[in-house]
Formats: sequence, C-alpha cells, structure tokens
Amino acid sequence: MAITSRHEVRAAPVGSRYGTRKVVAIGIAIGCVLGAGSALAAGDGRFCSATANDQFKACGKEVKDDFFVAHAKCVNVSDPGEREACLAEAQAQRREGRPLCGEQRVARKALCAALGEDRYDPDFDPANFDSDFRNLTNPNPYRPLGIRQPLGVRGRQRDDRDRCVLDKTKLIDGVTCLVVQDRVSKNGELIEDTDDWLAQAKNGDVFYCGEEVKDFESFDGDDPRSPELVSIDGSFKQGRDGDKGGIYFQGVSTVGQVYRQEFSPGNAEDAVEVLSTTYGFGSDPQLDQFVPRGLAELLCAARDCVVTGEFSIHPEPDGFARKYYARGIGVFLEIVPATGDIVQLVGCNVDQRCAALPAP
Repeated sequence: MAITSRHEVRAAPVGSRYGTRKVVAIGIAIGCVLGAGSALAAGDGRFCSATANDQFKACGKEVKDDFFVAHAKCVNVSDPGEREACLAEAQAQRREGRPLCGEQRVARKALCAALGEDRYDPDFDPANFDSDFRNLTNPNPYRPLGIRQPLGVRGRQRDDRDRCVLDKTKLIDGVTCLVVQDRVSKNGELIEDTDDWLAQAKNGDVFYCGEEVKDFESFDGDDPRSPELVSIDGSFKQGRDGDKGGIYFQGVSTVGQVYRQEFSPGNAEDAVEVLSTTYGFGSDPQLDQFVPRGLAELLCAARDCVVTGEFSIHPEPDGFARKYYARGIGVFLEIVPATGDIVQLVGCNVDQRCAALPAP
C-alpha cells in the first residue's frame, strides 16, 4: 500500500503489486457514534477493523485536546494581534486534524484488507530466537546482522547518513536483540540518532524489537552551537505499554506478502509489502524509477534482489518508500517515489562488490 498525500490515498493491496487505487479520504466529524460499531467488529472477529475504529476515536479526542491546550497558550499572549494569530492557527490545526483522523482510518482499514482481521499478537518466545550473533542458526542473507553500512543521500536536500551494527545487545522480553545505530546529519550537524533493536529468529526472519528515536535541532545564537534534543516521537519497545514489534525482513519473501514491522498505536505503525524477489535493472520499469543503473547492475546482476514497499500510517498516511536489498549486503537503496529522494549505499566492509560502489 502506497500513500502519497494528505488528501489522496493510493493503495496497492495484495494482488495489485504497485498499481494505484485512489481512495477518497473522507473527513468524519468528531463525535460520531462509533462505539457500537467497534464492539460489533470485535464481536464478529473483525479485530483489525475494531482496532482501526478505536484509533479513529482516540485521534478525534487527541485533536480536541490539542486544540484546547493550544487555546490555553494563546489566551496568555498579551499582544492582541499575536493572540488572534495564535487562535487562528489553533483553529486551523483543529480543522486539519479532523480529516487527518479519517485518512488514517481509511489507511488502517486498507491494511486490514491486506492483512486480514485477526488480532495482531506475534509470537515472541525467546526459544524461537538466537542469542549468539556469531553463531546464527539461519542467518538472513538479505539483512545480515553484523554489517557496518555508511549511507549517502541524494535528493532535494543533502544529508549524511551512517548506519552500523554496534557491538552491543539489548535483552527485550527475554530475547537478545542486536543494536543498530542510524545517525543522520545535515550540513555537519546531527539531526537524528536512532538505535534500532533487531533479533534473529531461528526460521530466518529478522524481528524488529523496537527503536529509540532522538531528533535534534541546532539553533543560531547558541555558543557553542550544539544539537538539542527536540523529540523522541516514534520510539517504542516490544512489551512496553502494550507495544509490539514485527518482522523487519522475512526469512523467505514472497511477492504480495504484507506484514507489520511495528505496532505502537498512534505512535509507530509501519508495514511492508514485498514487491519483487527477482529484481534486476530492466526487469520492471516501475521499480527502475529513480534507481541508479550502475548500482543496481553491480548488486543485482543475478536478478536476485528483493524490493519492498514500506509505508507508514502515523502521524500522516503519506510516507511510502521502496527499499532494495542485495544478498550478502542488505539494504543498499531507499527511494521515496513522491519526491525522488534517494538514500544509497556508499560503502560496506563485508562484500568485495562494495569496493566498486558508485558515488551518489
């Protein structure tokens, strides 16, 4: 499912690999009676839809709460002109928030159609996971845990990104998870520092156990100028406050499969659809879009690369990216089709092909 804008939702459900289906996002008034419908859905075994309905109601309450908090702040602005501008902005955000709740609900229902209506309760039994990352039972060739991957970005803005597997682990609900650090800098200043926690299942799946997200911003006038922590939104941990992880990358991928990567309602709700398991440059014009030809020909010469479509529902159902995975290396390319922004591998230390990687 690919979601492209706040007011237009494009969905690629199972059976329609990357075709688009326009879904009109309907703004639903806050206060609609949905309690009975939600309970009925759960009673009928439609647990996924019931969850979407509950989240819709929660979103409406949050929009209302945010408005009154903003209104309280505006009341305490002394200057009449600034106060009126503040109140107008609060009203505008409330008007935007209401239809956004509806758009999220549409996106969640589309995901339910792809996943089915079962409860989302993945098996996180420690017996199913390896604890020794130096002796894995069934290592995943497309997401090897033990690779240092510096990444470069090309797009509307130029950022530097460094992703590497650290020599440290984290125990989560009895499962040993490897820590993968992902740092993003812009003009030499840190803007994001995230630790992802990944576990290796014995069946080959790489499981996403959570992430610690830290967003930074630097401000003119600070002496010395240094990044300031401004947000930890998106952070979640398997088993904390009811949050659940998901499959980061499957041991065996099949085209059309859809699965959740994370489930922290109203906070982190990413999901994946497998688009190709036999990608090589020239095999699919749509998947070739924005792909650096030399990079794909180097890493996908055997036409065995896996391509996934990853999308997010919260905070706005408009985040969609294609990710390209090479055997023995892992993800080497990320593309946001809506903007043409590219994140590509510029170096690694585990494969001789990395010595010939083209510059971004």
